[in-house]
Amino acid sequence: MKIKGKVHKFGDNINTDEIIPARYLTTSDPEELAKHCMEDADPEFVNKVKEGDIIVAGENFGCGSSREHAPIAIKAAGISCVIDKSFARIFYRNAINIGLPIFTSAEGAEALKQGDHAEVDAGKGEISKAKQKTIYKAEVFPAFVKEIIKSGGLMAYARKRK
Repeated sequence: MKIKGKVHKFGDNINTDEIIPARYLTTSDPEELAKHCMEDADPEFVNKVKEGDIIVAGENFGCGSSREHAPIAIKAAGISCVIDKSFARIFYRNAINIGLPIFTSAEGAEALKQGDHAEVDAGKGEISKAKQKTIYKAEVFPAFVKEIIKSGGLMAYARKRK
């Protein structure tokens, strides 16, 4: 799987309330959640994001509550993947469960800046700035996680395996 997109950069400790504020948790509709994605971290985010764009952040992305709404909002907003130095474990699991690719790469998260165009080769665990030769290594998903993401999430993966 190869991903290309424009970078939207955030800092450390972006919590689930910043990803999708609690005031919008009266719904689980992905399209409605997408309208408010990252609203408390960047009020203009939804006006700037385009299908296929990439979120890059510092450390501990997705900390806070265990709400699945956070990765759902990100995916529904059109984000193709998230690159971070480290993820909160529950966010990591929730992202994989809904089929949102996330990549742990300290070097990539540091090197990529707001507005850069990035390329991710999920199979090789490689991240780069578009048209540059420098490669930043990312953790490679095990085969079964790749299949979950390719299927669109854990439930779709399980239905496929029946």
